[in-house]
Amino acid sequence: MQSTTVRDSMTEKPTTITGSAPVSEAAKLMASENIGSLPVVDGDELVGIVTDRDLVVQVVARGQDPDSVCVSDVYSEKPFVASPDEPLDEALKRMASEQVRRLPVVSEGRLVGILAQADVAREAQAESTGQMVEEISKEGSR
Repeated sequence: MQSTTVRDSMTEKPTTITGSAPVSEAAKLMASENIGSLPVVDGDELVGIVTDRDLVVQVVARGQDPDSVCVSDVYSEKPFVASPDEPLDEALKRMASEQVRRLPVVSEGRLVGILAQADVAREAQAESTGQMVEEISKEGSR
Protein backbone atom coordinates (compact mmCIF):
# COMPACT_ATOMS: atom_id res chain seq x y z
CA MET A 1 0.00 0.00 0.00
CA GLN A 2 1.37 3.37 -1.05
CA SER A 3 1.37 6.15 1.52
CA THR A 4 -0.38 9.40 0.76
CA THR A 5 1.89 12.26 -0.26
CA VAL A 6 1.45 16.01 -0.06
CA ARG A 7 0.91 16.03 -3.85
CA ASP A 8 -2.23 13.88 -3.36
CA SER A 9 -3.87 16.51 -1.14
CA MET A 10 -2.44 19.89 -2.19
CA THR A 11 -4.15 22.52 -4.27
CA GLU A 12 -2.17 23.00 -7.47
CA LYS A 13 -1.59 26.42 -8.99
CA PRO A 14 -2.64 28.46 -5.95
CA THR A 15 -3.50 32.12 -6.27
CA THR A 16 -0.36 34.17 -5.64
CA ILE A 17 0.73 37.79 -5.34
CA THR A 18 3.95 39.72 -5.86
CA GLY A 19 5.67 41.75 -3.18
CA SER A 20 5.23 44.95 -5.18
CA ALA A 21 1.41 44.70 -5.14
CA PRO A 22 -0.52 46.93 -2.72
CA VAL A 23 -2.02 45.14 0.28
CA SER A 24 -5.46 46.28 -0.91
CA GLU A 25 -4.98 43.93 -3.89
CA ALA A 26 -4.01 41.10 -1.53
CA ALA A 27 -7.15 41.71 0.54
CA LYS A 28 -9.35 41.70 -2.57
CA LEU A 29 -7.81 38.44 -3.80
CA MET A 30 -8.27 36.81 -0.40
CA ALA A 31 -11.90 37.92 -0.32
CA SER A 32 -12.70 36.80 -3.87
CA GLU A 33 -10.97 33.43 -3.44
CA ASN A 34 -12.25 32.94 0.13
CA ILE A 35 -8.74 32.26 1.43
CA GLY A 36 -6.75 33.55 4.39
CA SER A 37 -3.30 33.71 2.87
CA LEU A 38 -1.41 34.21 -0.35
CA PRO A 39 1.99 32.90 -1.31
CA VAL A 40 4.23 35.82 -2.29
CA VAL A 41 6.25 35.07 -5.41
CA ASP A 42 8.96 36.52 -7.59
CA GLY A 43 8.25 34.81 -10.91
CA ASP A 44 7.49 31.25 -9.81
CA GLU A 45 9.87 31.38 -6.83
CA LEU A 46 8.29 31.50 -3.37
CA VAL A 47 9.64 34.43 -1.34
CA GLY A 48 7.12 34.49 1.49
CA ILE A 49 3.49 34.36 2.55
CA VAL A 50 1.03 37.08 3.50
CA THR A 51 -2.00 36.37 5.69
CA ASP A 52 -5.21 38.20 6.40
CA ARG A 53 -3.87 38.66 9.94
CA ASP A 54 -0.75 40.39 8.54
CA LEU A 55 -3.01 42.86 6.73
CA VAL A 56 -5.12 43.58 9.80
CA VAL A 57 -2.33 43.85 12.37
CA GLN A 58 0.32 45.58 10.28
CA VAL A 59 -1.84 47.84 8.11
CA VAL A 60 -5.41 48.34 9.28
CA ALA A 61 -4.68 48.47 13.03
CA ARG A 62 -1.94 51.04 12.40
CA GLY A 63 -4.25 53.24 10.33
CA GLN A 64 -2.14 52.87 7.20
CA ASP A 65 -3.51 53.23 3.68
CA PRO A 66 -3.85 49.73 2.15
CA ASP A 67 -3.39 51.22 -1.32
CA SER A 68 -0.02 52.74 -0.30
CA VAL A 69 1.52 49.80 1.59
CA CYS A 70 3.15 47.04 -0.47
CA VAL A 71 2.82 43.35 0.28
CA SER A 72 6.64 43.29 0.63
CA ASP A 73 6.27 45.52 3.71
CA VAL A 74 4.13 43.01 5.60
CA TYR A 75 4.67 39.46 4.37
CA SER A 76 6.51 36.76 6.30
CA GLU A 77 9.74 35.56 4.73
CA LYS A 78 10.84 31.93 4.80
CA PRO A 79 7.49 30.28 5.58
CA PHE A 80 7.36 26.64 6.58
CA VAL A 81 7.02 24.63 3.36
CA ALA A 82 6.34 21.10 2.19
CA SER A 83 7.70 19.05 -0.68
CA PRO A 84 5.15 17.51 -3.06
CA ASP A 85 6.62 14.03 -2.59
CA GLU A 86 6.91 14.00 1.20
CA PRO A 87 4.47 11.83 3.15
CA LEU A 88 1.30 13.68 4.06
CA ASP A 89 1.55 12.61 7.69
CA GLU A 90 4.96 14.33 8.00
CA ALA A 91 3.52 17.57 6.61
CA LEU A 92 0.58 17.27 9.02
CA LYS A 93 2.93 16.86 11.96
CA ARG A 94 4.84 19.97 10.88
CA MET A 95 1.60 21.94 10.50
CA ALA A 96 0.60 20.90 14.03
CA SER A 97 3.98 21.51 15.64
CA GLU A 98 4.36 24.92 14.00
CA GLN A 99 0.65 25.72 14.40
CA VAL A 100 0.16 26.81 10.80
CA ARG A 101 -2.97 26.21 8.77
CA ARG A 102 -1.29 26.12 5.38
CA LEU A 103 2.03 25.09 3.86
CA PRO A 104 3.25 26.30 0.48
CA VAL A 105 4.43 23.31 -1.53
CA VAL A 106 7.81 23.90 -3.16
CA SER A 107 9.86 21.84 -5.60
CA GLU A 108 13.37 23.03 -6.52
CA GLY A 109 12.54 26.51 -5.20
CA ARG A 110 9.40 26.83 -7.31
CA LEU A 111 5.91 27.10 -5.83
CA VAL A 112 3.88 24.14 -7.13
CA GLY A 113 0.92 24.15 -4.75
CA ILE A 114 -0.39 24.83 -1.28
CA LEU A 115 -1.48 22.39 1.40
CA ALA A 116 -4.25 23.82 3.53
CA GLN A 117 -6.06 22.47 6.56
CA ALA A 118 -9.21 22.12 4.41
CA ASP A 119 -7.33 20.04 1.80
CA VAL A 120 -6.15 17.65 4.48
CA ALA A 121 -9.62 17.32 5.99
CA ARG A 122 -10.87 16.01 2.63
CA GLU A 123 -8.08 13.43 2.31
CA ALA A 124 -7.09 12.20 5.75
CA GLN A 125 -8.82 9.67 7.94
CA ALA A 126 -11.43 11.16 10.28
CA GLU A 127 -9.53 10.49 13.50
CA SER A 128 -6.21 11.90 12.29
CA THR A 129 -7.99 14.88 10.75
CA GLY A 130 -9.69 15.75 14.03
CA GLN A 131 -6.45 15.45 15.93
CA MET A 132 -4.57 17.53 13.33
CA VAL A 133 -7.21 20.26 13.27
CA GLU A 134 -7.17 20.40 17.06
CA GLU A 135 -3.37 20.76 17.16
CA ILE A 136 -3.27 23.39 14.40
CA SER A 137 -6.12 25.37 15.92
CA LYS A 138 -4.59 25.78 19.37
CA GLU A 139 -4.14 29.35 20.52
CA GLY A 140 -1.31 31.08 18.75
CA SER A 141 -1.77 29.43 15.37
CA ARG A 142 -0.81 31.42 12.31
